[in-house]
Amino acid sequence: MTESLALAGKVENMVTRKNPIFDTATTLGKILGFLGVSAICGVLVAGLLVPAAAVSGSAASGSIQFFDTLPAELQVDPPSQNTTILAKDGSPIASIYAENRTKVPLDQMSPFIKDAVIAIEDSRFYEHGGIDTTGIMRALVSTARGNKQGASTITQQYVNNVINESLVASGKSEDVLLNGVNKGVGDKLREMKLAIALEKKFSKEQILEGYLNIVFFNRDAYGIEAASKFFFSTSAKDLTLPQAALLAGLVNSPSAFDPIANPDNAKKRRDLVLASMVNQGKITQAQYDEAIATPVTTKVTPARQGCAYATMAPYFCDYVLHLLFNNPAYGDTQEEREKRIMRGGLTIRTTLDPTAQTVAQQQVDATAGANPDKWGASITSVQPGTGQIVSMAQNTVWLPQEGKFDQTQNFNVDVLDANGNDLNGIGGFQPGSTMKPFTFAQWLNEGKSMNQNINASVRKYGVNFPWRNTCPTPVNGFYDRNVAGSFDLQNSDEGYYRNMTVLYGLMNSINTATFASAAQVDLCGIQGIVDATGIHGGLPARDDSGKITDPNPQVPMTTLSNLIGATQTAPLTMAAAFATFAADGKYCEPIAITSVKDQSGADLPAQSSNCKDAVKPEVARGVAYAMQEVLNAGSGSLIRPALSTRNNFPVAAKTGTNDSNGSTWVVGYTTGLATASWFGDPLGDQLRPGRNLTVNGKFYPAIDGYMIAGPQFTNYMLSVAPAYGTNPFQQPPSNLLGNAAPQRNTAPAPTTQNPPPATGNGNNGNGNNGNNGNNDKD
Repeated sequence: MTESLALAGKVENMVTRKNPIFDTATTLGKILGFLGVSAICGVLVAGLLVPAAAVSGSAASGSIQFFDTLPAELQVDPPSQNTTILAKDGSPIASIYAENRTKVPLDQMSPFIKDAVIAIEDSRFYEHGGIDTTGIMRALVSTARGNKQGASTITQQYVNNVINESLVASGKSEDVLLNGVNKGVGDKLREMKLAIALEKKFSKEQILEGYLNIVFFNRDAYGIEAASKFFFSTSAKDLTLPQAALLAGLVNSPSAFDPIANPDNAKKRRDLVLASMVNQGKITQAQYDEAIATPVTTKVTPARQGCAYATMAPYFCDYVLHLLFNNPAYGDTQEEREKRIMRGGLTIRTTLDPTAQTVAQQQVDATAGANPDKWGASITSVQPGTGQIVSMAQNTVWLPQEGKFDQTQNFNVDVLDANGNDLNGIGGFQPGSTMKPFTFAQWLNEGKSMNQNINASVRKYGVNFPWRNTCPTPVNGFYDRNVAGSFDLQNSDEGYYRNMTVLYGLMNSINTATFASAAQVDLCGIQGIVDATGIHGGLPARDDSGKITDPNPQVPMTTLSNLIGATQTAPLTMAAAFATFAADGKYCEPIAITSVKDQSGADLPAQSSNCKDAVKPEVARGVAYAMQEVLNAGSGSLIRPALSTRNNFPVAAKTGTNDSNGSTWVVGYTTGLATASWFGDPLGDQLRPGRNLTVNGKFYPAIDGYMIAGPQFTNYMLSVAPAYGTNPFQQPPSNLLGNAAPQRNTAPAPTTQNPPPATGNGNNGNGNNGNNGNNDKD
């Protein structure tokens, strides 16, 4: 014990120095000290007379009643806490915060930390009523002698922290008051009054718990739980005596006693805390001896804040945050919403399936390999009938890493939401032939048989072609090489300009078959199906001045190039649209958030399934029948590894490639899972052609949907889809099937796409509007 007392005195002498002017060993010092103490005591008596009466339990009076109401500045929100984003199974995705703090109850804190902080900060904590008059007098005398010493109780410190936390949360950091920096006598008097009022309202245990949860330890650690994890990779309840003493010592000066930056100072301060504990009987001499012999060591767990440090799915995490930041239920302004989300200690449960996400991430990462040319790959899945997003992955990293493709924008979502709020999306890509099923759906919607023959040899659709269109929007575009600047419609291979069934045309992705089908239906009907299944442009529409006129513009199917996929569309949009066919015609808006709870466990606004009947069930069944044949015997049968209803489980899909081969797709579904798989150019205006490129060590003269996006799709679905149900699709009615059996692909299967002629001949609406569609049989 003598050793510990000597140590305490030694450390105190190291951190204090006497001012000769106020040295009470001199006559002048004694006089000035007496006058200074007397003056300050006069102020304190005036300010603390009534609080003292309140503490002593004197009879009620008007003055005492003044203190009965806790000042409004302490009626603040709980201190800033970490918001946690969880996957569907409850596993953590990311922690979001303005201050890294996790609140824990007092009984989940080590007894050592409670005893240590009381021993060093406020040894009479359980004896005073908010202020410690003995400590104040001692501090005044010491300060008058030139040895500055604090006298704030834990309650006063808690009051100060609560006030400052409120100021910071309100954006008033410049008003924060710090002892010894910008706090005057008036500020201290007010703090004392508030401390007395606080002690009347809360128990000592509540105050101590609040203090330990709010106090600052490090710029990455607010509160004892965060500090325990940051410095020692442990929890507050498991702190050892040396660890607890070190953290208790940090409170006085987190920078000066930082064990990482200043380990020697940290040890001296820790040992002072241990000496105080043994002197006050909070630990035994044996415990003291063992603790003081323990070297100062840390095991730092760096604070990882935000979606950039997500354990999985950083871009899905970012999408979730944007959904919340854009939701007015969380505040009238963006600033209010960010404050509630970043400081509110919310628990956000999402729809993400970690197992599916892992497979999706593995697939997109493997697709492009080292990828020095920065080609993009993405997968996103939704659940038919609910719209829940199951996975969302892309082959990039959020933070720059050597040899990696870094990107902060999301490949899978729109640029803006329906209200014009930012989603941090890239806006998608040209979908190419994955748009063809919607023309096919309208064919069935008008009661026509999928096995009806059409003339796919027609290549001219001139200015005056008699399209059927009951929409007010006029038809835009034409294909006629006899008109300057235009060209005839073309397929990838010459062998497909002939008669064929509508089903065969879709199976083999024949452009001229899609146009021959569209020529016999109402274009406005195609528009209705496209709109009903949620398809829209991923880029906002703008006027000539650049002002946004529509954040999620309609894809006009009266613009002929859109029949074969000219408008940039997000993968999430495509997956949700195809899920409509999987759900017997029911469209569900994609959702990512199933519940949000605040610190108290109360529910806050989240998302719920928003579904509607979009397509007739018999039409959806007909589309599923046809797109199974795409994989059984059509363009999708070229995918390796193969996936089909015949050989695996009931599955339907459509391939797609745009004119430049820079955007390639497979979008498909089972009864339980709809997935959009994409590979292509994600950079800038997405004008790089997907030709003469090497991906993962393999050279491609030109890429089609089945080549790279296809294997990505089949590998993912083979692994994930069975868990979501692979029930047989219901058969369409006989009138939609007709009597003919599906035609088999008798023409040579293409291995590459024929590049469009130098004139720009492709699937433009009129050769001049710049809307490229799909030019190949994929």
